[in-house]
Amino acid sequence: MDFRAIVMGLGFSLMWSSAFATARIIVAAAPPLAALSLRFLISGLVAVLIAKALGQTWRLTRTQARSVIVFGLCQNAIYLGLNFVALQWTEASLAAIIASTMPLIVAMLGWLVKGDKVSLIGLSGLGAGFSGVALIMGSRLSGGADPIGILLCLGGAFALAAATMTVRSATSGGNLLMIVGLQMLVGSAALAFVSAVTEPLSAQITPHVVAAFVYQIIVPGLAATLLWFSLVSRVGAVKASAFHFLNPFFGVLIAAFLLGEHIHLTDIIGVTIAAAGILAVQLARLKTPA
Repeated sequence: MDFRAIVMGLGFSLMWSSAFATARIIVAAAPPLAALSLRFLISGLVAVLIAKALGQTWRLTRTQARSVIVFGLCQNAIYLGLNFVALQWTEASLAAIIASTMPLIVAMLGWLVKGDKVSLIGLSGLGAGFSGVALIMGSRLSGGADPIGILLCLGGAFALAAATMTVRSATSGGNLLMIVGLQMLVGSAALAFVSAVTEPLSAQITPHVVAAFVYQIIVPGLAATLLWFSLVSRVGAVKASAFHFLNPFFGVLIAAFLLGEHIHLTDIIGVTIAAAGILAVQLARLKTPA
């Protein structure tokens, strides 16, 4: 892996991890699903318009069309929708830690459902990763964390893992930016429907909320997504996924910096164990090509 790929991976991890703290600022002042739907509507339209200007087409291959639907619903609507709802009661650091278990869930489901071979390093990583997260969740629950919020975050992580396993070649055949934009529009439509029947449309607009919303559109919404697919194109999905082991660290640090969330000794221990487990799982996958 060259230096540029390492910088790209670090940048993606930072952008991805920052989404939880900024989302918590938004959901404290606005209906979570409506806010997320609007974010995806704006991001999706911008992406599609730029893609058309670059000569990309919305005439997609069957694989691309499938990825638009699966990722639009599972990643954008279910995964992020559940997390935005949970962030009304759940600390951003905890939500980021739970979401970072996605590579562990993918490896576990591949082993249990698809019969993928898992090496001793991989099994050890799965055990360590889930143990670290369980340690943190147990500590947070005893400290008063909302169990419903934790369950919503876990449901989101499983939805993202299922989408990742279902569609492995989302960008084959080009049209990357167009695919990303259409995925966002699918998520926006699904979230708008659910929001219309479940949420009151009222919000407290402040400069901090506007800044967080604009940041969500530009950085986690567009920049991180494009950077991720560029990294995958450069080094492959397995090597790119290795950077997920940094997400628990960055998620906790950014939440502490932006929101003043406390970092406890149990968090440090659990995050270290979870990160080591995620790294071990990814290293095992590097030695076992799909």
